[in-house]
This record gives sequence, structure tokens and C-alpha cells, in this order.
Amino acid sequence: MSFFEVVTIILNFAGALALFLFGMKLMSEGLQKVAGSKMRNTLDKITNNPFSGILTGTAVTAAIQSSSATTVMVVSFVNAGLLSLSGAVAVIMGANIGTTLTAWIITLFGLGESGGAFSLSLFLAACALLFLFAKKTRLKSIGESIIGLSLLLVGMGFLQTAMPDLSAYPDFLEFLGRLSHSGYLSILLFVVIGALLTCLIQASAAMMAITLVMCYNGWIEFPMAVALVMGQNIGTTITANLAAMVANSAGKKAARAHLVFNVIGVLITLVLFYPLMKVIDTSTMALIGHSPYLRPGMTGYSPGALPLALAIFHTFFNVVNTLILVWFIPVIIKIVNWMVKSPADEDEDDSKLTFIAGGFMNTAELNIQSAKKEIENFSRRVLRMYSFLPGLRTAKDEDEFTHIFERIEKYEGITDHMELEITKFLTKVSEGDLSKEGSQTISAMLRIIDNLESIGDAIYQLAMWRKTKRETAVHFDSTLNDNISHIDALVQKALQIMDANLQGDYSKVDLAAAYAAEDQINQYRDKLRARHLEDLRLGVYDYAIGSTYSGIYALYEKLGDYVINVSEAIDVNQSKKMLEFTEQNNGHTDSAGVERGEVKNIRV
Repeated sequence: MSFFEVVTIILNFAGALALFLFGMKLMSEGLQKVAGSKMRNTLDKITNNPFSGILTGTAVTAAIQSSSATTVMVVSFVNAGLLSLSGAVAVIMGANIGTTLTAWIITLFGLGESGGAFSLSLFLAACALLFLFAKKTRLKSIGESIIGLSLLLVGMGFLQTAMPDLSAYPDFLEFLGRLSHSGYLSILLFVVIGALLTCLIQASAAMMAITLVMCYNGWIEFPMAVALVMGQNIGTTITANLAAMVANSAGKKAARAHLVFNVIGVLITLVLFYPLMKVIDTSTMALIGHSPYLRPGMTGYSPGALPLALAIFHTFFNVVNTLILVWFIPVIIKIVNWMVKSPADEDEDDSKLTFIAGGFMNTAELNIQSAKKEIENFSRRVLRMYSFLPGLRTAKDEDEFTHIFERIEKYEGITDHMELEITKFLTKVSEGDLSKEGSQTISAMLRIIDNLESIGDAIYQLAMWRKTKRETAVHFDSTLNDNISHIDALVQKALQIMDANLQGDYSKVDLAAAYAAEDQINQYRDKLRARHLEDLRLGVYDYAIGSTYSGIYALYEKLGDYVINVSEAIDVNQSKKMLEFTEQNNGHTDSAGVERGEVKNIRV
């Protein structure tokens, strides 16, 4: 074989693989956009019932055709304490089952001469959908997913033709034969090869496609092909473990659980390897009348027998291992607890992100769910930061005051960091292929995090007012302290309503409660201002006290403005109205957004 022939084979193979991966990506993203927020919220409703978790993991992975995306999401959920480790293990088991759908699609529709014609029919149907229903987002997304499936099948066809005819290279066939005829040693070797290649490609579906084509062309024997598939199940765990490198100990344990589950499954299969091969052989014979053990040139050989047997094994391997190991989830948890020690000093007051710490996933709609969870975490930290403020007034000595002030100061840095990182993440997500709903949600999220960071700034400014008041020996009487405590409680209530809106479904925002809380803040601020002006006129307190007092209650009211901005941004219809208002007024709004009176004029 000449150098030019080798280069041509490599380039053709790489191009076919790239087309296959692009088709899978397009199909996955199209399916995500069809499902929309319902699919994104499915992972949010996982219970700790193992069978519920298995069903959830299976459904989500089958829908998005990416077990890696599902497991990375699970790692982030465990990392933030929203999903128990036992629940995570169950979802991961389900994800392994859901990913078997890819092998069946390739086996039934992507191999053989019929694949090309079938993919062309799909492509034409998808083009018709896109042409006739271009303005209907859901049908357009269905069309995109069908185009992705057709490109996946075309890529499979090119993979088949890109494979050289090994009958012309007897030396290579002899080398493969030597590798394949050493009993269990050969099986273990091919398990390792499958794991390493999957780690390298970072796509178990692509490795499965390559294995199926190798089987169809008669390159490898049935037992070695099965060993490659077992290796792929181990190699695919690398994605979640890479994502968990920046996670806390809980997130690392979830990622290790994925590895432990697949390794135990492979070990069980290796112990029962040859009896299991007979079961798969019998099943294949019963379905199509041909054995996967037959090689090209043998009587009764069928090129489709081995790929079908491999798809059966892939499903059998994941389903049976799940049915066995679901009863041993506590044992798996003990193993990962031994592998990953939980440090006693994990700081809750650090700026580490939890849901998007693993990086950007190739599933755009699930990235939105990660960002939503990170924003919910952002809101909780803002509320915690706010809870420190009363301690500045009641601090018994300078050391206690300084400790509380330093915590608020640290949280102010955390809010700045979180706004920056979430904004960068959302900006990258917005560059992907999103549904209309997804794009609107990202716009709302950008405004939300801007105002959450402003809330953090306002809390820090209130702490600075308290520090200045202490340093200048400005003292409030009981009436002024009670007034500040009351407006503090009103803002606390508004923050809790804002947080509840963020934790829930963005389509079900309680704007009425948010506006009622903000109106109470405004009315009480007006009452304090009127009384303050009168007290200054009567000389009830001096200018220094009056200036500090008015600065504090005014800042509380300003903080309330940022709080209502968040709830308004969550509501998609309200956000549209505000966008239209801003455009009509050439984008001129104050730093807190549209003025309250203007907002009320454009309420839905």
C-alpha cells in the first residue's frame, strides 16, 4: 500500500466519522428543542426512588442521545446537594440503558445497502417540514432532528465504504488473528482497546459505530467485538470524571459511581462471558436464522448477523447489569466513599460554581438547565449575604462586627465572580443552536444575574454605611433602629418571593406577590422620608444622624428595585414588554431598569 493510499483511507475515514458525529449532534439538539423546557425540567424532578431514577435516566438519554450529557448533569446536581448519591447512581444506570438506542438505530437503518436510500427519504421529508412549516418552531426542530438522523446514516454509509478490503492485506489479517486467538487474554486486550479508543474519541456512540462497521465488514470476530463494546462502557465514563475534577467531593463521588458501575458490570460479564455469548448467539439465530460466529466465506454467513448480535448484547449488558446492581447501590456508595474522602473543611463561603463548573456541554438546551440551577444557587447566596446585615447592628464588640463585615465583603466578591462566570457561560450557550424559547430564557437570565449582582453590591453598601456609622460614633435611638428593622424585614420578604420565583418554573412567576412586596417597601420608604424631613425641621436629631439614617433607608428601597427587576425578568411576557418599551425610548433606563411607574404601565 502506497503512502498516498494510506493518507486517502485516513482522510476518508475521518471525514465519514465527522459526518456521523455532526449528524448525531444535529439530531440531539433538534430533539432537545422539540422537548424544550419539559425535557430540561425532567432531571429537576428526580426522586430518590431507584426505579424512578432509572426510568428518568433512560428517558432523558434516549431523548437527547447523549449519556455523557446526562451523567455530567447528574454530577452537577449531586455537587450542589440537590440529588443524593443513591439517586445519582440510579439515574446513571438508566443513562446506560438509554444510550443503547444508538446501536439499534445504526444496526437497523445504517448498515447495508438500504441505509443510503432510507437516509435520502428522511432528508427529503425533513426538507419538506422545514420548507412548509419554517415559522413553526416545533415542526422546524423536528425537521432538524430528522436531518441529523439522515446525516448520521449517510455517515455510516461512508464509514462502510471508507474501510479498506482487508482481504487484499493478508499480513494485517494475520495480525488481527494473532490478537484474537489467545482466549481470555485477547478478550481483556480488546476491552482495554475499546476503553482507550472511547476515551480518545470522547464519543461512545462513534466508537460503537466504528465497531459495528468493523463487524459488518468481517474484520473482527464476535467475542472480540463484544469485548470492544465492554471497553466502550468503561471509556465513556471519562467525560463525567473530567467534569468532576472541579467539583466538590459529592460531585466526584457521583462521577466515580459511574465508573464503578460500569467496571463491575464488565467484571460480571467477563465471569459469565462464554455462557452469555451462547445466549446472544441463540437470540440472533432465533431472530434472523444466522449465527454471529460465522465469518465471511463460511456457509450461512450473513453480514448483518454480527452487528445485530452486538446490538442485542449492548442492550442485554446494560439492562441486566442494572437489574442486578440496582439492589447493590449501597455497596457502590461505600466503594466510592472509600475512593473519594470527604474533606472536613469544604468551605460554603467560596466562589466555586456548582452546576456549570464542569464546563460547556454539547447539548445546548441542557446547558440552559445548568445555568438555571446556577442562578438559583446565586440567589441563595445573595439571601445568605443579606442575612448577615442585622448582625452588624447587634454586634457586641469590634471583633464580632469585623468578622460579620468581612463575611459580607467576601460574599460581595463571590457575587461579582458568579455574575462574570455565568454571563460568560450564557454567552457561549447563546452562540449555539437554540429554540426560540431557549433564546428568550437566556436573555431573561442575563438580566437576572445582572440584578442579583446589583443586590450584592447594595448589601455591601449597606454594610459600608454601618461601618461608617460605627467609626463616626453615630447612634440611632430605638425609634430609628425599629424603622430600619422594619424596612429590613420588608426587603427580606421581597427577597424570599424573588428566590421562590427563581426556584420555580419561569412560566409560573408570582408577579402579583412580588409587586405587592415592592409596593410595601416604597410606601414605607415614603413614610420614613416624610417623617425624616419633619424630624430634621424640628431638630429631633442632628444632620450627621439624619444623613446616615436617610442614606440607609434609601439604599434599602434601591435594593428593593433590583429585587423586583429579577422577578420581572423571569416572566417572559413581561420581559418582552419591557424590551419593547426600552426600544421605543431609545434604550434610556436607569441603572435599576425601567422605573417602577413605567413598569406598572406596561404590565401584562
